[in-house]
Amino acid sequence: MMVESHIMAQFKAIAPSVEVNGETVLAIVNGMGSFRESAFKYLANAGIIKPAPGQWYSQQAWLNAFKEISDKVGGSTLRMIGKAIPKSAKFPPEIRTLQEALKSIDVAYHMNHRGGPIGNYKIARSEDRKIEMVCDNPYPCEFDRGILTAMCEMFKPSGAIPKVDHDNSSGCRKTGGPSCRYSITR
Repeated sequence: MMVESHIMAQFKAIAPSVEVNGETVLAIVNGMGSFRESAFKYLANAGIIKPAPGQWYSQQAWLNAFKEISDKVGGSTLRMIGKAIPKSAKFPPEIRTLQEALKSIDVAYHMNHRGGPIGNYKIARSEDRKIEMVCDNPYPCEFDRGILTAMCEMFKPSGAIPKVDHDNSSGCRKTGGPSCRYSITR
């Protein structure tokens, strides 16, 4: 399967007009758990004051909050925020399998953003016990890894223990690559 290629940088919206809904913005707050006040501070520093469900916010402002969190707190917090996305964002309700869950990430991603190109989450290859995902979006690697991990935990096959690894051999957005590739084994 061919994945559309963009020159993608982390923390930089593809188009300045792109917006993200309040439910998704609140994933930062939900993902930071007992550090909620810090989450609101990072959002406020980026210009997002009192985010609320049903409202729309600049994706670039939200990415600026991610950048500050990345710089001050680190990747493990970004991963926790990513893991909060499936609980915070809108997803299609008919998901039953891990493959459907991973495909739905792109659908949900587009449901929760508007106003221009945003990139994608795509299955590049699927085998019996291994799935490769390609993420060509402006979000940080650890955030994407958190989303993928949460979906794997929610929809894992019976008895499976899915593992999500960032495949650096195919390039990375951190180093100027057009996308990041993740290997999911179960």
